[in-house]
Amino acid sequence: MANKRDYYEVLGVSKNATEDEIKKAYRKKAKECHPDLHPDDKEAAERFKELNEANEVLSDANKRARYDQFGFEDPMAGMGGGGNPFGGFDFGGMGGVGDIFDQLFNGGMGSRSARNQGPVAGNDLRYELYVTFEEAAKGCQKSFEIYRNELCDTCKGSGAKPGTSPVTCPTCQGSGQIRQSGGWMTTVRTCSACGGTGKIVREKCTACSGSGRVRKKRTVTVKVPAGIDHGQTIIMNGQGEPGLRGGPNGDLYIVVSVKPHKIFRRDGYNLLLEMPVSFVTATLGGDVEVPTLNGPVKYRIPEGTQPGTEFRIKGNGIQQLRGNAKGDLILRVKVEIPKRLNNKQKELLRQFEETTTDREYDNRKSFMDRVKELFS
Repeated sequence: MANKRDYYEVLGVSKNATEDEIKKAYRKKAKECHPDLHPDDKEAAERFKELNEANEVLSDANKRARYDQFGFEDPMAGMGGGGNPFGGFDFGGMGGVGDIFDQLFNGGMGSRSARNQGPVAGNDLRYELYVTFEEAAKGCQKSFEIYRNELCDTCKGSGAKPGTSPVTCPTCQGSGQIRQSGGWMTTVRTCSACGGTGKIVREKCTACSGSGRVRKKRTVTVKVPAGIDHGQTIIMNGQGEPGLRGGPNGDLYIVVSVKPHKIFRRDGYNLLLEMPVSFVTATLGGDVEVPTLNGPVKYRIPEGTQPGTEFRIKGNGIQQLRGNAKGDLILRVKVEIPKRLNNKQKELLRQFEETTTDREYDNRKSFMDRVKELFS
């Protein structure tokens, strides 16, 4: 218990938070660490488990009231040695101390049955969408197919054969719970015959075998916004699997995977380009054609440009995800030394070298000055 974090702290809400604020906080944080989005992240899985535990308590008015009063301490600690006073009993699938409180303080009608009979949100789905570098930079529309469990058209999700309906469970009389008395205490467990729903299907729908759901292939079309980056997620609300008993549909999480480009690299909203330039152009200066995502542009390389020099071409980068502004294209010059020269070219270079001095080579002159200073 000592290592548990306060439930309000876990959800990031105040102790006066409304039911709506708690619901929104849980939904937001759960999406950040959902196991489907972080399949190999044990820390995310633990945070998700912690969030669920906090939400289960704070979203239930009775449990929240008891938590506000007692915290993590067992209010029955004085009965039977300080631990769980019901230790050693088999509660038949009950959810621990929280459910025991429901039995003691709510007349035996635990929240587990209410959850089983109430609306349940549908499952979220995850899809990895591959796009080209250009599609991510400029935006595009993509269509793809997914498989999801949907309500059976034949029985409308009831699981019962058309013309029939689910009937009240005879085992629990529709309560979804089985009560058992033993001495001074009464325990309550979920009805195994109906799974806590209070209803059973006598004649099953042949289309879905009584499950109320069938697996279908659907085509989904999504608008990929300009500027999206590798690993970012597009959420399509309500495009997951349908909920149960009037619960909301789940969401579809589309994780974008951007294929690498042959010549460009991305740095935020800037594009990085390493471009070879002849040593003559770098020495004398000249115009070069620089490729961009929108076609080539002319750029003037100044005289005496050194290898590795970077130039910024404004507005030729990636469009910002939420806005119309664009990043820049960062051009890094890679001075290329020619190979396989013929004899005439070599002779001309030798003649050129004979006419140069340290005056034309700033780095060489600076280096030689430091060498002289070192050995003087």
